[in-house]
Amino acid sequence: MEEKGYETMREEKLYFASDYQEGMADEILVRLQETNRTPTAGYGQDPYSESARTRIREAIGIPEAEIYFLSGGTQTNATVIDGLLRGYEGVIAADTGHIAMHEAGAIEFGGHKVLTVAGENGKIRADILAAWLKAFYQDGNHDHMVFPGMVYISQPTEYGTLYSLGELTELRGICDTYGLKLYVDGARLAYALASEENTVSLADLGRLCDVFYIGGTKCGAVIGEALVIAKPQLIPHFFTVIKQHGALLAKGRLAGVSFDTLFDGGLYERLGRRALRMADTLRKALVDQGWRFLFETSTNQIFLIIENGKYEKLQEDVVCSYWEPFDEKHTVIRLATSWATGEREIEQLIQIMKRLS
Repeated sequence: MEEKGYETMREEKLYFASDYQEGMADEILVRLQETNRTPTAGYGQDPYSESARTRIREAIGIPEAEIYFLSGGTQTNATVIDGLLRGYEGVIAADTGHIAMHEAGAIEFGGHKVLTVAGENGKIRADILAAWLKAFYQDGNHDHMVFPGMVYISQPTEYGTLYSLGELTELRGICDTYGLKLYVDGARLAYALASEENTVSLADLGRLCDVFYIGGTKCGAVIGEALVIAKPQLIPHFFTVIKQHGALLAKGRLAGVSFDTLFDGGLYERLGRRALRMADTLRKALVDQGWRFLFETSTNQIFLIIENGKYEKLQEDVVCSYWEPFDEKHTVIRLATSWATGEREIEQLIQIMKRLS
């Protein structure tokens, strides 16, 4: 069976603000009910978590990879970045990157500066990164500055765009030249993998990245992210580092059951494809209605330019995300589909947008 449908219970308004508004995929809920009364060890030492690790290692093709389950995306980013960097080092990110915009200074709170470079549609271009690094080391005062220690990107980006395999390979080469670690935030990775434009596989991420994570919170899990460290002991005593950062789940089985189910029979990819089918239906209708897009995306996030008055009217019926001002009369908003978005909600939203267009 390709995938099952989800019956979604919603309040009076339609919810398209994000992709983590619902609880969890039905398959995970069933597994949690089935295993609810079975006692296990905590902190991810349970058999469900171990089974999930085995499935993920098979999917990425790295039998020796270390797999950890952390509580959420911000905690994962803060823990990994602090674990990889020395005290005098910072992390390079696009100026629109999640750690630079929407994590409340969590990285700086941990003692590391986010070193921003100009992004293009959410992405770091290899030539811009190379130029930035060259200029840094040509500066005679660079010993007085925060050293770059790693590069942070996300797949998909904060703007729903994708890195190609060629772009990721170029970034890897630059990191190797300058001795930097490459870290990929995969909070919405299911939606990247499901895109017809995607050219980067899980195996590619395992091969090209030092560390990356497979998003669960935004992709149908009840909680948690699955962190992949390709080379064992890259971050010594990482279990302890996770706990220091408040990212270790005592009931680790919740994440374990989630990822064991997501990676059983391709559920992770199917949930991603469902969200993208809903996004594609909505995107096509918005094009036909004449709406303006900030730029094209091929994942589950759609960024529209809307007149301020129409935005106020839209909020009477739809919960969406304010993104940024476009000009004095227009605002950029985000509409996001998820693994749980239903055809009925899409059709209702299309009709609302039609009345506003």
